[in-house]
Amino acid sequence: MSSRKIIWKPSAKRKNSSSMKIFMDWLRDERDLSFADFNDLWEWSVSDLERFWKSIWDYFGLRSNTTFSKVLDEEKMPGASWFKGATVNIVYEIFKDYEEITDNTAISFRSETLGDGVLTWEELISKTNSLVIKLKELGVQKGDRVVAILPNTPHSLISFCATASIGAIWSLCAPDMGENAILDRFRQIKPKVLICQDSYVYAGKIINKVSTLRNIIKKLPSLSSTILVKIKDNPLTKKQLEWDNIMRLSGETEIEMLPFDHPLWIVYSSGTTGNPKPIVHGHGGILIEMTKQSLHMDITKDDHFCWLTSSGWIMWNVQLLALLRKCSIAMFDFAPNYPDFLEVWRKVDEEKLTYFGAGAAFFTSCMKSNIIPKNKFNFDKLRSLGATGSPLSQEGYNWIYQKVKSDIWLAPLSGGTDFAGAFVIGNPLLDVKEGEMQSKSLGCAVYAFDDNGKSVVGEVGELVCTKPLPSMPLYFWGDKQNKRLIESYFETFPGVWKHGDWIEFTDYGGSVIYGRSDATINRRGLRLGSSEIYRAVESLAEVMDSVVVDLEYLNRESNMTLFVVLSPKIALSDSLIEKISGAIKNSISARFVPDKIIKINEVPRTLSGKKLEVPIKKLLLGSDPKTVVNRESMANPSSFEFFVTYSKNQTTKV
Repeated sequence: MSSRKIIWKPSAKRKNSSSMKIFMDWLRDERDLSFADFNDLWEWSVSDLERFWKSIWDYFGLRSNTTFSKVLDEEKMPGASWFKGATVNIVYEIFKDYEEITDNTAISFRSETLGDGVLTWEELISKTNSLVIKLKELGVQKGDRVVAILPNTPHSLISFCATASIGAIWSLCAPDMGENAILDRFRQIKPKVLICQDSYVYAGKIINKVSTLRNIIKKLPSLSSTILVKIKDNPLTKKQLEWDNIMRLSGETEIEMLPFDHPLWIVYSSGTTGNPKPIVHGHGGILIEMTKQSLHMDITKDDHFCWLTSSGWIMWNVQLLALLRKCSIAMFDFAPNYPDFLEVWRKVDEEKLTYFGAGAAFFTSCMKSNIIPKNKFNFDKLRSLGATGSPLSQEGYNWIYQKVKSDIWLAPLSGGTDFAGAFVIGNPLLDVKEGEMQSKSLGCAVYAFDDNGKSVVGEVGELVCTKPLPSMPLYFWGDKQNKRLIESYFETFPGVWKHGDWIEFTDYGGSVIYGRSDATINRRGLRLGSSEIYRAVESLAEVMDSVVVDLEYLNRESNMTLFVVLSPKIALSDSLIEKISGAIKNSISARFVPDKIIKINEVPRTLSGKKLEVPIKKLLLGSDPKTVVNRESMANPSSFEFFVTYSKNQTTKV
């Protein structure tokens, strides 16, 4: 990685008033720990995990009804046990001390469906209490699963708070996901209650979800109750409960204090085969990770925070980070390009946001649409920008500084649904260099490994984490003896978390992500296993077999190519391409419609029958055909020749 140009420097005032600097001052004054610079602090945070995470607990005043004996039982992965004996609840931490907040706004929302509005802290708590009362009436107890199909609106956040406050387990899907994709997730966890919305408006069009929701309810026999957010007069079931009626219930409820590792939610990250992996995170792990991450994002009670996110993306969950810091959040629920890409920036300005984040693809789309937000809006309060989901190119960095605001802290981050956190992230103490993330995250022992498992600097390697984190998965739901968990993260380097990204670190701790090193599809920040694509495509009579690769790589947009083996005498006509695309759109989401569909004769497979997605991906990204796959391990070695020839004709090489 060549030396990158500095495009922004924090002022002395910005540095000295930052959350990170104030934390470092506290460590010096209260713990007698002085550090020469941030890298010195990071080294301590990963070499003394117990003292570091205890300092986070103490600094932020996290509360437990019981005492804990030890911060970390044993430094091992998987299976590390944190803060044994502590009892916590993330909702308690969100709601506590809200009376001390100067600005009483908890949530503002801008929605094509609901219009615009505000919830105060009192209203958020009152509505949460109303839903808690009803959930308890319905027999929901600790450990039961409450699932929702809701957009990024206060309904989803209230539903989460109510579920988590009684110790039930939360799981959320976005309304634009297809029926099969939702069922593949919720069937695994056998939910007791479903909360859903009958329709929504997107880009000016009403999307009716009643038929889909009815099918989902029929195919989830574990459901005992359905709560409906009514937008139109669309009856769903004879026994449906209506959200507005529930919100009229009044009364005080008590938040359950739970063991540190009590399950909080189930989120989904897909592998390349089988059902999506249902990842279970704990109350305590998420609480302390998000609390720590607020230092890197420089979030305080004085901020007004927004992340442009679907409710199906882990960044929906990250909104809780802001609420934990008692800062208000803005929830955006509208098409970002309707009527044009200035619409989001219009809302950013009107909301007087101090922190705005979005997927890198959004910023790239704005850049390509040739809009110049700074010519239309002042952004006088906006001081920080975040980006994630895919690598933000150097051109993207420069567009933000040239076309949005020149004096702003741009702090992209990269992490994952897998641990609901970030491995590499922004740092308010450091300069911003074009195309580069500023630092490693505190407490995250992350490195780039070569194929031999050795750390490399200044070279591209596999992103790994060598020590446990509190927010790593407790387990995968239904995963006996952690078999899938170990296969997903610990098979390549035993005892070391392999994340599935190509990364290069500088000697000063900066980094550049070069894209996914596995076969997971990553479309504008939403990840999906290729098996879901295959299920949709191969259900068609015309398609015999298929293989898909997502050629996401630095400075390039996601480019998903689907290769199909067709039935005899079937041509890849325009109508068939449309049919294949429609199958993916209806079963999964329009986000995962491929950029190209190409006919092939055979899908390369291993001797055990697995599709060779990763070797194909590496080949199409420019790797040497002789090194990407061992032909002797293939059931059909000659099938790879098509891809070798095809790769020579492509311009999307590294």
